[in-house]
This record gives sequence, C-alpha cells and structure tokens, in this order.
Amino acid sequence: MEYKYGKNQNYEDFSSGRVLYQVRGMTNFPVRLAQEIYGRCLEYSTKNEDIVLYDCCCGGGYLLTVLGFLNQDTINRIIGSDIDEEMVQMARKNLSLLRQEGINKRIREIHEMIEEFNKPSHYEAKESALRLREMLKKDMDFKVFQADALGPIDLDEKPDIIITDLPYGQLVSWTQDGGDMVDRLLDSLYEVAGEDTILGLCMDKKQKVKNEKFTRLERQKIGKRRFEILKKI
Repeated sequence: MEYKYGKNQNYEDFSSGRVLYQVRGMTNFPVRLAQEIYGRCLEYSTKNEDIVLYDCCCGGGYLLTVLGFLNQDTINRIIGSDIDEEMVQMARKNLSLLRQEGINKRIREIHEMIEEFNKPSHYEAKESALRLREMLKKDMDFKVFQADALGPIDLDEKPDIIITDLPYGQLVSWTQDGGDMVDRLLDSLYEVAGEDTILGLCMDKKQKVKNEKFTRLERQKIGKRRFEILKKI
C-alpha cells in the first residue's frame, strides 16, 4: 500500500509509556497507519474540519490520543468507549494530554521521576513531552465512557468519523457464541452513525466484513493487517 497521509517520520514521542500512559493489556497502534486511515476517512467525509471522532473499542485511548495530537486543525471533539472500565480510566488519562493542564501534569510527573531515579529514559520522556506540548493549538474536547461495542451504544451525537482497531487478539471472546462478532459490531455502529459518517475499521486479515448495511469505499492490506473504509447505505 502506498501511504498518502501517514508521513514516514520518527514517531518515538508517541511511544507508549514514555509520555502516553500505559497499563498492562493496553495495545498500541502503528502511528503512521493510524494517520493514514484517518486521512483517507477525512477524504471521504463531507467535512474537512470540526470533526467528531469516535472509537468504540478505544482501549487505553492510544489511537485516539495520537490522532488528536496529529490532527489539531481538523478534529474538534473526541469520543471513546470500551467495555473494560480500567481501560476507560486509562483512556481518560491519555486524552487529558490533549489539554494544557493534562500535559503539564504529565511533565511534572516526569520531573519527579527524574529527581527520584535520574534515568536517561526519563530525560528523553521529558523532551518528548515538551515537543508534544508544542503541538497543542487548543484544549481538545473529549468524552470517554464504558460501553459494550456489540450492544446498544448511547451516543448523544453522530460522529463524523469512526475509527477502531478490532480486537483480533481476543478472537475467542468475539466468537464465543458462534456468531459473527464483526457483523454485530457493525449493527451497533449502524445505529450511532449518521448518513455521512465514515467508518475506518482495522483488523486481522482473517476477519471479514459482510454487513449489508454498509457500502465499502476502500479496502487496503498492509502486512498482516487490513483496513476497510465504509459508509452506511
């Protein structure tokens, strides 16, 4: 796949656990790929600014936080949900970094680690945090709540773009009743999506999108992964 929007550059400032918070079981997402999917979704969107971005399987909020930093000019509000309350709490902490108060708090925490441990990695984290703070042009509006993506999702607004990384590493829980979990997920997203909402789903190549309520705008393979861009019919 040829990248159109994800620049080939150093994204080490976004390394999980450096500035962004990390908890055991929290998954990362390739930053360049995240930016590429967002850029392609934005290309199909009827809007090019004031985007409401939603992730229904947000985990610790890594993907949303990265996109928030990289797309200050186009994203206006970020919404995340996850079935795991611990992950929801972690997502709130990570998304707080998209506000001056949150990133300044993180910088103070890193200073305390420098004073206590004096490790080179903490000095590197400080430099990364300062660079991330420089990227902030505004305090990002965000909301995170607990919800099962396979059931009814209570959203008070229609997102412009939905991007999520399907939990391919937990396929047992997604297929325990023998049903098609991806299809059920799309049924849920159909209810929260607006007529112009664009969906970007990233998944393992073994997972299939067959829901007839959506039309496929694009499909791309990259390594062992695949992403599809969809719109409701």
